[in-house]
Amino acid sequence: MVNILNKGTNLTEGKISTILISLAIPIVGASFLQMTYGLVDMIWIGKIGSGAVAAIGTASFFLNLGEALNSIVVMGGGIKTSHTIGAKKNKELEEYISSSFLINLILSLVFIFFIFLFKNSLIGFFNLGNPLIEKEAKIYLQIVGIGLFFKFPNILYMRILNSYGETKLPFKISCVGVILNIFLDPILIFGFNLGIAGAAIATLISQGVITFMFIHVSKKFFNIQNIFKIYSKKIGEIISLGTPIGIQRVLFTGIGIILGKIVADFGPDAIAAQKIGLQIESISYMTIGGLYGATASFIGQNYGAQNFDRINKGYKLALVISSALGLFTTILFICFPRFLVEIFIKDSKAVEIGINYLRIVGISQIFMCIEIVTNGSFNGIGVPKTPSIISVIFTTLRVPLAYFLGNIYGINGVWMTISITMFLKGTISPLLFIFNLKKLTK
Repeated sequence: MVNILNKGTNLTEGKISTILISLAIPIVGASFLQMTYGLVDMIWIGKIGSGAVAAIGTASFFLNLGEALNSIVVMGGGIKTSHTIGAKKNKELEEYISSSFLINLILSLVFIFFIFLFKNSLIGFFNLGNPLIEKEAKIYLQIVGIGLFFKFPNILYMRILNSYGETKLPFKISCVGVILNIFLDPILIFGFNLGIAGAAIATLISQGVITFMFIHVSKKFFNIQNIFKIYSKKIGEIISLGTPIGIQRVLFTGIGIILGKIVADFGPDAIAAQKIGLQIESISYMTIGGLYGATASFIGQNYGAQNFDRINKGYKLALVISSALGLFTTILFICFPRFLVEIFIKDSKAVEIGINYLRIVGISQIFMCIEIVTNGSFNGIGVPKTPSIISVIFTTLRVPLAYFLGNIYGINGVWMTISITMFLKGTISPLLFIFNLKKLTK
């Protein structure tokens, strides 16, 4: 057996600020590169018109649902990987990794089958009222849906390598995928005149290339020799830990679909504006996602080593950094919304709706960043249920609140709902984490 514990970085020793920043920067870079797939597609598709953007936006809700389900294994496997690395348990680590990839494979195949079986009902749910937009949404959903066979393991590879303290390799691999996607998009969309299908194919090819690269480079850290060997206890632990997070993300995505239906009642321009707004907002989400990954890995290893003082110091530092990032995004969204929206689309009505979206959600960016980092900290100590409960309560609240405020303020009322609930989650989460941490140190 290869001593896989000797690989990666020991996060239980050394200066905390240096470790968190060195871990976070490559993860942020990799996250931005993942985000770039959507941004590049949106820039090129935006040249076709708001209808094409609305088609991608509609299909993306269900692709995000698949990724939310995949978070069960990604988070559960990532938590157990961090803990066993910190505790230096070589054999168990190997079994957790193999079990994670087995669940990941099964989940990807099941969800792809689901997409193809129910594509008409899924897109029809939004009642777009435009046969062309609906047809393009189904095309994009199916092609990128096939790509989930590659994207699911890509996300898992990133999370496990991050648990080893290795964040640079995922970043470099993501660079290759994004460059390939940027190169293929205009060729397939306009050169071969494939339109939305071209954007989807470009993403599919890029994700496939990334998978094969991960398979090759990950051998330095671990070998998946027994992927079809069933370790029942390990599978149960991974699912048990990942399910609260998975439920949280599935619910978040499901509520997003319902909100999308509410938005669709305001017309295709509103859908396009929301999709563009979400893409721009992902600047903040992906940036803080890097700190989320760094914090989860850092706290995970230190929890396995029972270094509670380092956990406390690391979390406080992460809060300061996340607040600074949130403040920067707030200033960007409130002061320069038109510039950001018009990068993607020029339709005047969609632009105005998008501007209002950014200004309203921009107010709560600090609280969103704090919540995300705190969720990573909860996952690091193996207590994912608490942030999941918080998310379930306040994300569910968005539906009645959106109907109520939407009737009063129109589409802006829906955006206000998002901002209000982000404020509540970002306020309550850190208070409960500090309480949980005090319980552990008693």
